[in-house]
Amino acid sequence: MRSFVALVVALILVSPAFAQQNENQQSSQPQAQSSNQQKTKKQKQTEPQKAEKPEQPPVKPTEPVASQPQPKAGEDKKEEHFDMTEVAPVVTHHQVSVNGKTLKYSATAGRLPIKRDDGKIEAEMFFVAYTLDGQDGSKRPLTFAFNGGPGSASIWLHMGALGPQRVALKADGFLPPAPYRTEDNPDTLLDKSDLVLVDAIGTGFSRAERAETETRSWGVKAVIAAWSESIRLYITRSERWSSPLFLLGESYGTTRSAGIAGNLSQLGISFNGITLLSTVLNFQTLIDQKTNDEPYIFLVPSFTMIAGYHDKLPADLQQDVNKARQQAEQWASGEYATALAKGDSLTPEERQKTIEQMSRFTGLSKDVIDQANLRIDVPKFTHYLLIDQKLRVGRLDGRYTGPDPSGLLDTPFYDPTEANILAPFNAAFNNYLRNELGYKVDMTYFLFAREQSFGEKWDWGSGIEGFPDTASALRQAMVRNPFLKVLVMEGYYDLATPYYAANYTFDHMDLPAKYRGQISFATYDAGHMVYLPVDSLKKMKSDESGFIDKALSAQ
Repeated sequence: MRSFVALVVALILVSPAFAQQNENQQSSQPQAQSSNQQKTKKQKQTEPQKAEKPEQPPVKPTEPVASQPQPKAGEDKKEEHFDMTEVAPVVTHHQVSVNGKTLKYSATAGRLPIKRDDGKIEAEMFFVAYTLDGQDGSKRPLTFAFNGGPGSASIWLHMGALGPQRVALKADGFLPPAPYRTEDNPDTLLDKSDLVLVDAIGTGFSRAERAETETRSWGVKAVIAAWSESIRLYITRSERWSSPLFLLGESYGTTRSAGIAGNLSQLGISFNGITLLSTVLNFQTLIDQKTNDEPYIFLVPSFTMIAGYHDKLPADLQQDVNKARQQAEQWASGEYATALAKGDSLTPEERQKTIEQMSRFTGLSKDVIDQANLRIDVPKFTHYLLIDQKLRVGRLDGRYTGPDPSGLLDTPFYDPTEANILAPFNAAFNNYLRNELGYKVDMTYFLFAREQSFGEKWDWGSGIEGFPDTASALRQAMVRNPFLKVLVMEGYYDLATPYYAANYTFDHMDLPAKYRGQISFATYDAGHMVYLPVDSLKKMKSDESGFIDKALSAQ
């Protein structure tokens, strides 16, 4: 089971590969500081807060880690204790232009307390909320959004898609030169819905009282419980119980969304709509084993799209890549699935035919497919597709390419997507938090969970019975609330959560036709983070806006 969990973490992490953050700073709560009015920076209001103990830098669980010296007395991470004193959030006021209309809004940055039954705070979850000024909160939609990982902060959705400010990238979503900055986001969702972006415990500025408490939060059920409580607490303190409620989760955030919806439906909190971006609900569709060939099948159409993007398909398929993708779907679910099911009983003639067809649809050489025993996983595909150019293609987004950092044959695995987004998001967001939102702390904003063994310690819940699955929880939420609508967003160049795997999951939820009609799909010529290219971001905004209108019309 341990090796299974480690593999899950290595393959399913929503955001770029874990990166070490080498800060080791004294942490403190936001402090007051005045600033001049600027276009989107207004009237910062802050409260003095208490200092916390030093934090240790995070490490990459997916990469080898150098041996560390034994900690001195008092320096062991187990002895860390973070100040759980609750303080008022920081409120600032801004404006942004959307579709030629000026929106005035308030931004609230703070931490929501997660309490034990005896009322003692055992963790605080960092959030940033955006609310449009002058609106009736009882009628205004409210969207809770988060990334996944598990173990990722929600910076990506926050500063890449939904917030009124976004990280400035090139129009195609590729890396710009430093220094990095933010810019107004004319495609923010704020004109349609108020927003609450929340970070998982152990990421962002979210902290548990001590390491032992943080470890207890590492699991499917624990995360669903903590997030459910943060949502309940926010709508209680903000007096938003009568607001139309929405969830928007990305990657493992979709796993979490399904679980939250099922959990809160039992507590009398219902959602009008749930958006699942880059979906993974049933991990059997993603984790290949000797007895599970499903993931190989669902990857093929995405391989076809990426090969077509890099002009690696045969001429007849290259002429119309979308048509080639549809043919790849049919072949993968038909002849290819049959060939894999036969296993070692496959005849030499059947094997050769499968190799030839797979080479056509993936752009890989016949030798590589033969040596892989017809089973091409993500590391093999990203390594071999452009090996003639000594380049690797991205996992989160197959459009990205780059040389292997340690050399073509010496790098175990590398995602070029990481180099394009980590630095811009990290630098721009830290500057934005301090200078525009007035949230001035010395603690490190963890893009990812810092614990080296995070993946191995994650409690996958139903994993003991098979593969982790929250599709059943989503089904329960849908049948309990016949008005609940679900929007599934999929990127064709995403190898972390392939769109064809998500489609299979939704086709096997055993939903009556009435409820299945509540599910809609939106596809993008983009990767895992469909919002990185400007064109896809605009489409995402349009799709989500239409989805909210549709969900509200059902009231």
